[in-house]
Amino acid sequence: MHPNTDAIRTYFAKLGLEAEIADVYLALHAHGPQTISELSRTSKVERTRIYRLLDKLTASNLIEVESHYRRGVIKPAPITNLNILISQREQELKNLQDELGLIEQVLARNSLSSPATRAQFYEGPEGVKQMFWNQTKSKTEIVSILFENMQVNTNSRFFDRWVSACNKADLRFRSVFGDEFIKSQRKWYTGRTNERLKHWEGRRIDPANLAVTHSTIIYNNVVAYFNWKDGEVFGVEIYNPDIADSQRQLFELLWQKAQPTDI
Repeated sequence: MHPNTDAIRTYFAKLGLEAEIADVYLALHAHGPQTISELSRTSKVERTRIYRLLDKLTASNLIEVESHYRRGVIKPAPITNLNILISQREQELKNLQDELGLIEQVLARNSLSSPATRAQFYEGPEGVKQMFWNQTKSKTEIVSILFENMQVNTNSRFFDRWVSACNKADLRFRSVFGDEFIKSQRKWYTGRTNERLKHWEGRRIDPANLAVTHSTIIYNNVVAYFNWKDGEVFGVEIYNPDIADSQRQLFELLWQKAQPTDI
């Protein structure tokens, strides 16, 4: 069997393919075209099980079947054919993302109760990433008081995806920040070419007017608080129109006191 069987099994599993499919493909790759009986011996997968896997192998474009006299011979297809499956998965994920907004609307319309206030707690890096992603559905300008830039605590891939979604939605941002944000922003973009928000304006607030110790983001009827330092990773979203409007007013007061800066 191929020396990197475990790595290939793991990769196939990420595509939703069983370990036995990897074993069958590796056996074909190692020994060439085979009958079902031969393939059962080389792959150590039961013959009846191989018959059940043929449809998945064919649908994944991993095999080709040739009809010979009284028997079929299975040949391995190029592994690059998996690009077809990957493209299908990408389209499926895009469709799910596009449909999520509709599902949210349906649930909101059919909710038995619509409380004026609710709070949602998130924990860990993935939870806080979800809070950032929630902003991409904003219908209003997004204003914020930032402790440091988000990409320091997420990663380049997530940040680029988030920026792309925000720019596609033509979202507008204004931010007030302290010196820690400036430091993290300059450090991040040294030697990097990540995407940037099309509509973002920022101003520095003097620590004498406000010592920024965490990030606050306001959009729609949501006020989101982030804490991502000293080993603690969590966030809270408060859904309440009055609280959101009050925080916007406070932001505008800070905005007037803050000064534009080149970062």
